Amino acid sequence: MKFILGTKGKMLTVFTEDGKAYAATVINAGPAVVSQIKTSEKDGYNAVQIGYGVTKENRVAKAQLGHAKGKALKHFRELRNRDNSLPEGIEVGATVDISVFSAGDKVAVSAISKGKGFQGVVKRHGFHGGPRSHGQKHSERSPGSIGGGGRAGGRVIKGMRMGGRMGGDRVTVRNLSILQVHPETGELVLAGAVPGRRGTLVEIRG
Repeated sequence: MKFILGTKGKMLTVFTEDGKAYAATVINAGPAVVSQIKTSEKDGYNAVQIGYGVTKENRVAKAQLGHAKGKALKHFRELRNRDNSLPEGIEVGATVDISVFSAGDKVAVSAISKGKGFQGVVKRHGFHGGPRSHGQKHSERSPGSIGGGGRAGGRVIKGMRMGGRMGGDRVTVRNLSILQVHPETGELVLAGAVPGRRGTLVEIRG
């Protein structure tokens, strides 16, 4: 099983031995604790739940504290295999760290993207805006016509791309390469960018 939780750190440039430069992201990952094993007989599906991050006990509900066997864990996530099987050798209370990964592995990273507030159609959907010609006053970044009554009976049709709240979504980036693994510091260095700001909780799946 290659699955761990961590927090997004800084970005840097990594030079490989063959002279290539990569924009890389540092992830402060693990160690995580296996808090529950779900089975198809009892829960209807097979999954492994892990907990990550230590916080104060007074910030954790008593039920959550009991579920984690007295450990004040901050985050919980589940790993489900595509074939609905359970990984071998996993038991409750076991520790998962970044030693399960190695340089060169391809991983998928999921996190909550940065919130950008209310944005217009140019930034949100990539509209080109109006022409920059003579007589244009307020229409350079306007959405233009949205159809009218002839097509939709006077309604705004479903799925119309308009301005609105942007960001704050769960985003998954696949096929990121692991450049470096530092078990002594608990840091993973991934090639490329990862969703979210510094400190965002990220899920890494191999």
